Amino acid sequence: MDQRDILRVVTNEFSGLHTKEEKYNPFPWYKNMREKHPVYYDSKQGVWNVFLYEDAKRVISDKDAFSSKKSKELPLQNITNIDPPDHTRLRSLVSKAFTPKIVANWEPRIQDFTKGLLDQISKKNTIDIVEDLAYPLPVMVIAELLGIPTSDRNQFKEWSNSLVAGPSSTEDIQETINQKNKATSELKEYFSHIIQEKRKKSLEDIISVLIQAEENEGKLSAEELLSFCIVLLVAGNETTTNLISNAVYSFVENKTVWETLKQDPTLIPNAVEETLRYRSPVQVLPRRVKMDTEISGYKLTSGQLVFAWIGSANRDENKFSNPEYFDLKRNPNDHLTFGKGIHFCLGAPLARLEAKIALSELIKRYSTISIKEGYQIDPIESSFMNGLKSLPVIVE
Repeated sequence: MDQRDILRVVTNEFSGLHTKEEKYNPFPWYKNMREKHPVYYDSKQGVWNVFLYEDAKRVISDKDAFSSKKSKELPLQNITNIDPPDHTRLRSLVSKAFTPKIVANWEPRIQDFTKGLLDQISKKNTIDIVEDLAYPLPVMVIAELLGIPTSDRNQFKEWSNSLVAGPSSTEDIQETINQKNKATSELKEYFSHIIQEKRKKSLEDIISVLIQAEENEGKLSAEELLSFCIVLLVAGNETTTNLISNAVYSFVENKTVWETLKQDPTLIPNAVEETLRYRSPVQVLPRRVKMDTEISGYKLTSGQLVFAWIGSANRDENKFSNPEYFDLKRNPNDHLTFGKGIHFCLGAPLARLEAKIALSELIKRYSTISIKEGYQIDPIESSFMNGLKSLPVIVE
């Protein structure tokens, strides 16, 4: 997949989503597309788009018909954009670090981080959910997992923002590509230094484990090692940041949710899952057609680009009852936010745990929460992610 093609499509010009409010709440457009154009060929872009649950699920899980492989010209090749057998080999190297059992061992440390961040703002009655909690917490966690300085977290955020950023229009595509290339280059330089230092003294962090796989087992190239470090850093904080802030926004938007969770905290894991469905941090995933195939009667040709609109699939009326309602007791809740098949998100257990702890501590500390008067939605500028740059709230 070519970087320019992907960015050109996700400027989403055919959607008519132009205002900040529309970009953060694309759900009316999704509903219209599900009803009128569930499989839509954008002739201007030359790209297919699928909006229904079953179609999106197939596109992201059928590895024989759809490829995740991106152009070799991309500055960063990693586990998210390659196919088997390389994908199988690389995923096996890092998957052991993210099993639910291993992640559960991190719970006390994540609680310490969360309590420390909230203690710093304990005397304030107005806090910013993004700046004070949702942004720093995941960066601190993934930095410690990787064994890199948490003091560099502001720089991590700048790099992450650049790598997930999207152009506001087709005219901005080249500038966006330049920013991504620059961030990737700087991250490679940063991690090259980190790796060089860790070669001298092996520790128990993930990077040290990957270095051993490179040096002793010969299963990892130097370039793959660098790419792994970068994707773990970015993916380890972007999705979780947006999950936490989207959850709080959804709680405030659906006014009885906070009070219900206050009365019954055992529902918090359900609230995390419902946030993942209701306001997914990931809205769209690209794939390339590997062989001529059909989706809902439409013929797709080998080589064509297809976009699976996860944010729409998660609100498909054919899959979820009353999908526009934030239901704390929804069961089952088989959303597509973390993907399906071989590319199911490795960090899903960690993201779920961080969100559960962050929301639990917030609900434990504050009896009420409301959005600060005059707040205007300011979504992140991203091609694929859905989240907020800030979320100022009044707490009591």
